[in-house]
Amino acid sequence: MLNLEKIEKLLEVGDYADIRINIGESNSITLKDGKIEEISSGFGNGVAVRVLYKNGWGFITSNIVNEEEIEKLIDKAYKMAKISNEYSEKEVVLKDYKAIVDNYKMIGKINPVNVDIEEKKEIVIDTYKNMLNEKIKSVSVSYSDVFGKKIFLNSEGSRIEGDITRCIMYMNCVAKENGNLQFGAERTGGFGFEKIKDEYLNLALEAKNRALRLLKAKPCPKGKFKVILDPELAGVFIHEAVGHAAEADLVLQNDSVFKDKLNKEVGSEYVTVIDDATVDEAFGSYKYDDEGVKGMRTVIIENGILKTYLHSRETAGRMDAELTGNGRAEGLSKPIVRMSNTFIKPGDWNFEELLEDTKEGIFLRGSRGGQVDTGKGLFQFSAVEAYLIENGELTQVLKDAGLSGEILDILFKVDAVTDDFKLSVGYCGKYGQSVPVGDGGGCVRTIATIS
Repeated sequence: MLNLEKIEKLLEVGDYADIRINIGESNSITLKDGKIEEISSGFGNGVAVRVLYKNGWGFITSNIVNEEEIEKLIDKAYKMAKISNEYSEKEVVLKDYKAIVDNYKMIGKINPVNVDIEEKKEIVIDTYKNMLNEKIKSVSVSYSDVFGKKIFLNSEGSRIEGDITRCIMYMNCVAKENGNLQFGAERTGGFGFEKIKDEYLNLALEAKNRALRLLKAKPCPKGKFKVILDPELAGVFIHEAVGHAAEADLVLQNDSVFKDKLNKEVGSEYVTVIDDATVDEAFGSYKYDDEGVKGMRTVIIENGILKTYLHSRETAGRMDAELTGNGRAEGLSKPIVRMSNTFIKPGDWNFEELLEDTKEGIFLRGSRGGQVDTGKGLFQFSAVEAYLIENGELTQVLKDAGLSGEILDILFKVDAVTDDFKLSVGYCGKYGQSVPVGDGGGCVRTIATIS
């Protein structure tokens, strides 16, 4: 056992210091076309140390976790910080934050680590079987889970210990007919294994049926249309085009369309965007970020007005802003500004009413990813499938629907949001780091270019 009191004494160097200790266990299963390709388990320990000296940071990691190694790391980080300070061109100011002492668990109802590997394998195989069809030519299923014990200590007196689990499952299939190939994919996950058990079967059937539907789909018309985005695609748009543009480090780098727009209109009155690490059982939730700041609910845009950026302690200090608890890190990486669960606040419409009111347009479902230029405010996304809206009803299934345009233009043209609230499960990459996130909200109606 580590002597945390001794480590806390060692952190009394420089102007600020913190240490993160991670102890983890992971399991994964991969299936391809009915054959289990891999079943693996792993254990990993590690420690990351940061020291701030004036305007210089020292940062160092190790996979050896003992007091002797930690003492060496702190000393090295301190020396690195002093050298870094000599070359620093910017002032480093950490936003003040009270010390926190806490011990918490985020495990869910069923700890995935306690579920027998045979049960996990059976669910993976059952998922595969339920995706079979004479037109389905390939199926892949992957499952993974992780248990982690995290310890955070800093020179200000914080001591936070947490036990966290997460599990996630991906299912993909390829349908083929007369040389036409179409894909179907779904995913589910959460803190507890109950999410997998409760959802995998319906999602396997949906992935299969989507691929089969797309075999009969017609190419999506191109041009400017009134569109309705489902919660998944709306969530991806909000995450990629709004959430990243609201990350304070990108704002400070002059790489955000939201620069100099605090307390100004950036969208219509129907647009309220929230980043919330406290959503119960959502994939991107956390009790504390990786700087020991409590996860919280942050209103980024309220009724079209940009209210705040997302911050780490350093960006909040540099901009003299309130903390938002968004200093996150993958594993032993450096904490950077990251989202948690980012969504557009549900509105007053139900989907049937919105569809009837739309009359003519296109309904876009799901996301195949895309690209965003947060600095120029441009985006391009691809929907998984789409439907023609005629006389207020969904008619022809469409494929190859891309959505493109300017971020602010789309936000200003939002005129309705449904009362649905759905969050997708996934990971977000930034600067080579990947962290769990959720995104979604309700269905969103706007005007956009289909490309």
